[in-house]
Amino acid sequence: MSLHRRRASTAAALVVVPFLFAGPAAGAPPQPDPAQAGELLVIGHRGASGYRPEHTLASYELAARMGADYVEPDVVSTADGVLVTRHENEISGTTDVADRPEYADRRRTTTVDGVELTGWFTEDFTLEELRGLRAVERLPDVREENTLYDGLYQVPTLDEVLELRERLSKELHREIGVYIETKHPTHFDDLGLSLEEPLLEDLRQAGLDRRRSPVFIQSFETTNLRELADAGVRVPLVQLLSATGAPYDLVAAGDPRTYADLSTAAGLAEIAEYASGAGPEKAQVIPREPDGSLGEPTSFVDDAHAAGLLVHPYTFRNENTFLPTDLREGAAPDDYGRALEEQLLYWDTGIDGIFTDDPDTGVVSRELFRSGGEQAAA
Repeated sequence: MSLHRRRASTAAALVVVPFLFAGPAAGAPPQPDPAQAGELLVIGHRGASGYRPEHTLASYELAARMGADYVEPDVVSTADGVLVTRHENEISGTTDVADRPEYADRRRTTTVDGVELTGWFTEDFTLEELRGLRAVERLPDVREENTLYDGLYQVPTLDEVLELRERLSKELHREIGVYIETKHPTHFDDLGLSLEEPLLEDLRQAGLDRRRSPVFIQSFETTNLRELADAGVRVPLVQLLSATGAPYDLVAAGDPRTYADLSTAAGLAEIAEYASGAGPEKAQVIPREPDGSLGEPTSFVDDAHAAGLLVHPYTFRNENTFLPTDLREGAAPDDYGRALEEQLLYWDTGIDGIFTDDPDTGVVSRELFRSGGEQAAA
């Protein structure tokens, strides 16, 4: 984030977005709406990406209709500074850009978060140009059925997702939340395309700038979340974690800390100084044995709760290829396995929500757990 790099820009943003900030941070970070704080959340990971191409309005809408409490849009920037929803800024795997001869010369090699990548990048396209592309299924070998929808949907802007959220909340008579992830914030800062200022403005324009707004902001980096907290942002922040690697902002700054360091009891207590939740990789909650079967729970959930953090692990998927070996059914990688059993075992650890590509399965597992169904997984 550019809050420390471009103070003049930040000052302007704070004037433009006055209601999203509560002044200098003091005490605990912002907390979710108390009405939902004790709820077990089902979060549609990139929408209902098990059934539609990810990060499309169709995917988000289906997730809400399946019962998801929140939908998760990942945001990246266009060349003209508009936030669009893609899992990565390299878009050859999620759009038809590689089949567009008019953009053949946009293919290039660059470095993102220290990794050399070749492809087409959102920062090289204006919004108008991106709107001419169409979304495709990212995992066609696993989700062949989803390829039926290739070419039907545009790349949405965050504004459009927020408008969809409002419409569906009214239609379904329940509040649909948005769980927004900022992707590669250091990379976009270096390009002069900071993600946070337009994100805060989009939330303000949508009326989602108050303490009880159904919004989370999450990131795999730490500096941007700390600066949002220091600026007094009102919506709750979530520190994403991983079983491997390190936050790129720390790597770029020469800080040796890794995600493993942040995931210790001491690391989680430090996260609680600026965030309200932690988003671990699910293997950090229940790791897998060397044979790929599900192991025993770690202390992660207890440690996070002791620090006052919510715990929303990722990512739960129905297909065998993503499941522990002891919960697979059938021989094909794309066959559905015993995903409900897996989710029940995770609910039983005390987690506060799950990110899932299949929100309908998540809703069922939650209801089974609430009714004592955790015994079915024993």
